[in-house]
Amino acid sequence: MTPPADLETATANLSVPDEQTREVFLDEIPGDVEMSLFDHLDELRQRIFHALIAIVIAVVGCFTSVRQIVELLEVPAQGAKFLQLSPGEYFFVSIKVAGYSGILLASPFILYQIIQFVLPGLTRRERRLIAPVVIGSSVLFFAGLGFAYIALVPAALNFFINYGADVVEQMWSIDRYFEFVLLLLFSTGLAFQIPVIQLLLGLLGIVGSKQMLSGWRYVLLGAAILGAVLTPSTDPITQSLLGGAVLFLYFGGIGLVKAIGR
Repeated sequence: MTPPADLETATANLSVPDEQTREVFLDEIPGDVEMSLFDHLDELRQRIFHALIAIVIAVVGCFTSVRQIVELLEVPAQGAKFLQLSPGEYFFVSIKVAGYSGILLASPFILYQIIQFVLPGLTRRERRLIAPVVIGSSVLFFAGLGFAYIALVPAALNFFINYGADVVEQMWSIDRYFEFVLLLLFSTGLAFQIPVIQLLLGLLGIVGSKQMLSGWRYVLLGAAILGAVLTPSTDPITQSLLGGAVLFLYFGGIGLVKAIGR
């Protein structure tokens, strides 16, 4: 027996919520619990304390094997000799390298603490963005580190080694070298976050793909400035490589925003 048309319509309306109901559902905060300002501050203190403990443990662990990390970071500088120009310079360099490496190693736990602190105040719509944003941001950051280590650092060092090689012997301060390498690595990792920022802007409806594409001239100028600011060296090769990577990431981010229909 075929059910009446009115009954079919009513059943469809009951089984499939309308768009307005769905929007209200996504904008709700599940398990919303009222907390006082002091409760929030106490939780923030605990999260920061746990993150600091993780950083200290990671830094101590990296310091125990800092020689291997230093040797790894010296690989791109083949052909240069490193000097300790002041007492204890290598010791302080070891602390600096262990510090950067420890923060990098502890970053997943730090990120977890941040997410756990802000998660109770997020709506269902905002919570859906956490996983892709965190995964994408982490992958891009480590991709930036790899790009800097494989391409930027060797290009910059080759430029400096070859420039005036027949005039001066290449002997560098170990402290200045690691300051140069670590700054270039982390600044490149941060620059690789551009597609994540674009995707967030697109998902939140702040800027669309057409608007991003229409401002390509300003992005071209910004990439050149960013390449000059983020690279600790003044050679044009490193700045051009980083500027080109920023442009590639920006237009890739436009493709992602367009793919989600924004």
